[in-house]
Amino acid sequence: MGGSLRRLCDACGTVLVPLVLVVGALPVFAQSAPEPFHPRFGDAYEARVTRVPDGDTLWVKPAAGGSYRKLRIDGVDAPEICQEGGVAARDALSRRLLEQTVTVTERRRDDYGRALARLAHRGEDIGAWLVGDGWAWSYRWRHSEGPFAAEERRARAAQKGIFGNPSPEEPRYFRRRNGPCPMPGRAQAD
Repeated sequence: MGGSLRRLCDACGTVLVPLVLVVGALPVFAQSAPEPFHPRFGDAYEARVTRVPDGDTLWVKPAAGGSYRKLRIDGVDAPEICQEGGVAARDALSRRLLEQTVTVTERRRDDYGRALARLAHRGEDIGAWLVGDGWAWSYRWRHSEGPFAAEERRARAAQKGIFGNPSPEEPRYFRRRNGPCPMPGRAQAD
């Protein structure tokens, strides 16, 4: 009996000693784990643009780490992807920003859960650039012409981008008439 008890204690010791060492080290590992990145509204951060699904929406990967973030560019309304000019607007934004580092300042969330954000690339406001090059409208609300009204007037006068069409349809009216664009890669019901 004494011999078997000693063997059991020896076996326990070979398991318990490493287990105690691992459990004792857990607080050290827990302390060294980085905090998850959660930007607050109004705080600027750097991020790399990883995807551009349409002319006013993009995905970024924050330089500080954390999850990919879906952003809508604040102050603009680009044509829907299935609307005339939608693919061209997306392609212009993609050529400018895809795989580039931008400065992001999130302001709030929209009705679809996307963060509304001001973006800057090499010091230039991307919303002002989009509207000024004729790839989006200045976002209107109530009786305001929006933050980029002057850029829109210049783009219209120069007939840039979507404003080369004599009567481009604002996306909000297009959405009212047609509803949302079908999701890419999904079968449509007849």
